[in-house]
Amino acid sequence: MSIELSARSRGAELSDEERKVLTATLVGTTIEWYDFFVYAQAAGLVFGALFFAPMNQNNPLLAQIVAFATLGLSFLFRPLGAIVCGHLGDRFGRKNMLVVTLLLMGAATALVGVLPTYAQIGAWAPAILILLRILQGFSAGGEWGGAALMSVESAPVNRRSFFGSFPQIGTPLGMILATGVLWLLTTTLGKQAMLEWGWRIPFLLSIALIVVGILIRRTVEESPVFQAMHRRRKESSAPLKDLMRNHSKEILRTALIFMANNAAGYILIAFIISYGANTLKMPPDQLLLIGTLAAVSWFVFTLAGGILGDRIGRIRTFQIGYGLMVLWAVPMWWLIDSKNLLLFFASAVGLTIALGLSYGPQAALYAELFPAKVRYSGVSIGYALGAIFGGAFAPMIAQWIIGTYGQSWRVGVYIAVLSLISLITVSTIRDPQGVDLNVNDAGG
Repeated sequence: MSIELSARSRGAELSDEERKVLTATLVGTTIEWYDFFVYAQAAGLVFGALFFAPMNQNNPLLAQIVAFATLGLSFLFRPLGAIVCGHLGDRFGRKNMLVVTLLLMGAATALVGVLPTYAQIGAWAPAILILLRILQGFSAGGEWGGAALMSVESAPVNRRSFFGSFPQIGTPLGMILATGVLWLLTTTLGKQAMLEWGWRIPFLLSIALIVVGILIRRTVEESPVFQAMHRRRKESSAPLKDLMRNHSKEILRTALIFMANNAAGYILIAFIISYGANTLKMPPDQLLLIGTLAAVSWFVFTLAGGILGDRIGRIRTFQIGYGLMVLWAVPMWWLIDSKNLLLFFASAVGLTIALGLSYGPQAALYAELFPAKVRYSGVSIGYALGAIFGGAFAPMIAQWIIGTYGQSWRVGVYIAVLSLISLITVSTIRDPQGVDLNVNDAGG
């Protein structure tokens, strides 16, 4: 298997199966994150008023904090999704779990679109909303690891980071779809209609996207590394137990590496637009357009991060990204607070450069840190824990900082500190670029 991959690595042309894998991982993760980000945007713009109405009438700031808390609550269930889906994915295949997670995410998102509000069913509304958000979190916990491994394990050795960037760029593409749809609806329907019923449309659109995603994913073959491992079934008799006993250090490292990227990402996705609309009183439709355009920049630099990961190494690319994030985290708020749309856009684009470079090579780095028999579980749990440490409550914390101190630059300090921790952590790793992914007895 390794000889075959090495031989293919000398050529730049992609095979039909490789194209299918890249398309499937890209489309699937784009749809997953569209679902996730539609919720994040709605939490920042309308959920406080719709699902926490009594609280919103007495204390709008607290209602907004609670709405963001429901966003973060789902992250607590990502590790459970990572454990369950990772364990099953290590035993029964990456492909099967990718279809299951896509179905779970799509069902939860579509049900949010038909959920009655507080005015209609009272306290049941936020309770059911939280339950559906938990299902989204469980699904997201298992999704990323499977998509990352399908792409990286199918890649030529010298293009793993590039292949691994395809599930990564699904994140900004999901944001482009989510913010783009919300911008179009807000512009077309107006603020009042969006608050009354228009907010449901992006959630219901998920149904069509899920059907497309499943059809594409079902055409893909299982990853070659898993096929080889499947033929050696006796070697993977207890992957989860093996993971916890022998690879806890790698799990902690991967969690800390992802922490700052995820926190900064959710500041971009969920908080900045809400802050601009609710605190700075800027036009929501224009802010959503800025968010959509910033996501395009995030897409470009995530792909660039994947390419650089193959050329200069995963670790060095991460270091550049996090170094930029440390430097930009505070000054960006001075541009945002100017209330100038162009400067607001420049602040977001600056953040996406750092985000992309510290996200593009992630799938390749994580896959190369774990042996084959525990790889799905390892990358999924590390990713899920990093999301809890980072993005789970980042918008809520940012909202609390603004409400308590009234100084947005303090949010930048919070992100800069997390970025410094992630930078130090990734710098402790010897770049595993090029390791044999079929090896089962070493993690890197």
